[in-house]
Amino acid sequence: MNRLLLSLTFVFLFATSLTAKERPNIILIMLDDSGWTDFGCFGSQIDTPNIDRAAKEGMRFTDCHSAAPNCSPSRVGMLTGRTPSRVGMYSYRPPAHAMHLLDKEVTIPELLKAEGYHTGHFGKWHLSTLMDEAQPNPGDQGYDYWLGTDNNAAPNHHNPVNFVRNGKAVPETDGYSCQLVVEEAMDWLDQISADKSDKPFFATVWYHEPHTPIASPPELVKKYQDKFPKLSKKDAAYHANIENVDIATGRLLDRIKELGIDKKTFVFITSDNGGLNGYSNQGLRGKKSNVWEGGHRVPGIFRWPGKIPAGTESAVPVSATDLLPTICEFTDTKAPADRKIDGVSLAKLLSGEATTLNRKEPLYWFFYRLNPALALREGKWSLIADTNDAQRPKTHGLIEADMPFIKNSRPEKFLLFDLESDLAQKKDVSAQHPEVLERLKKEAIRIHSEVMAEGPDWKIPGGNSKSARVWDSY
Repeated sequence: MNRLLLSLTFVFLFATSLTAKERPNIILIMLDDSGWTDFGCFGSQIDTPNIDRAAKEGMRFTDCHSAAPNCSPSRVGMLTGRTPSRVGMYSYRPPAHAMHLLDKEVTIPELLKAEGYHTGHFGKWHLSTLMDEAQPNPGDQGYDYWLGTDNNAAPNHHNPVNFVRNGKAVPETDGYSCQLVVEEAMDWLDQISADKSDKPFFATVWYHEPHTPIASPPELVKKYQDKFPKLSKKDAAYHANIENVDIATGRLLDRIKELGIDKKTFVFITSDNGGLNGYSNQGLRGKKSNVWEGGHRVPGIFRWPGKIPAGTESAVPVSATDLLPTICEFTDTKAPADRKIDGVSLAKLLSGEATTLNRKEPLYWFFYRLNPALALREGKWSLIADTNDAQRPKTHGLIEADMPFIKNSRPEKFLLFDLESDLAQKKDVSAQHPEVLERLKKEAIRIHSEVMAEGPDWKIPGGNSKSARVWDSY
């Protein structure tokens, strides 16, 4: 009887081990200001063989979007799964600003750390002032180990002087930012591997490139000047910048293979918002900071060998806010139940089990300062709107005088576009589809009102409106 019980127990445990969810390692790679078509696999003339290979080994999304058309809010959306204005990141974050990612928000690293994950952040942070004890740093937001900067690499990407490691300032470091960030990440991975721990890891690798001021290896700049003689020196430096990031990314992906954890690692490659150059946003209207498609449609590559079908692509609209619920499903982790999560899980889409998403609400973007300021996306439909203070002059950075207008803002002056027939958003079709316009208008007003009601009312010391102007992107 005991032998039978022992045999049955063994069979049960073996079956359980086969059916239990594998807890993957996770790396979220994000460029800064890289547009929808900056990689070769998205039609660029820039050489990006490593990122292109990752796309061939996984799933490429042609309708992928950042959580916002600008850096700080975009990063908030990725980490929390919540639309950025809901957590109070209404615009980009100026130096030493009161606006920051609040400690009460729940992030992906916090969730996974509680599940036994190693957690590390490498690169640009831009969600708080790192040396200000009054604001949470990455360590307070769930990261065991971190190397970051408040905002951009300074004075540029070459030999940066403003890194902070685990709360301590780092002296000037020789090298290019993307390579330094990847080297730090690889050293961390080597340490984890040396510990021979079975614990999985979560890492955000957030490059500073290609945000200005740009600095690129001279040999790569020359390569593009020789290859494309009509290319300006500025554009050659940009091309070289993207390729330098590709080289760094290739080193990181190679290290994962060397450590024997390639098939256990889920990788996502994207950008924090749209690009600033026409060749970075081919076919799209607008650029960084705009709620037009060019401001938030970004490259999206998901790779997990053996789990995500290789050589596949999807035209389903997805957002960086979808990362939190997706990762929660892949790791069998409970998402926060005490707050609104705006993203939806992409797990079945990524595994090939589904070809559509059951998104209950339209995708929503809001970026205070520019006109238009708000966008909604439902299927092929794109709704664009101003807010009721569109013609009020505004400064580049958020100041205290802006807060009452933000909290009481209302969408108005609506435009409707059919992205299937008009990706460039040239023709307003609201007159031809009044029923769609009215339905999406109601949704925009409802969602925006709900988001503004939840978003914090920042007390912002100082600031003046002398440099204020009306910022139009029409």
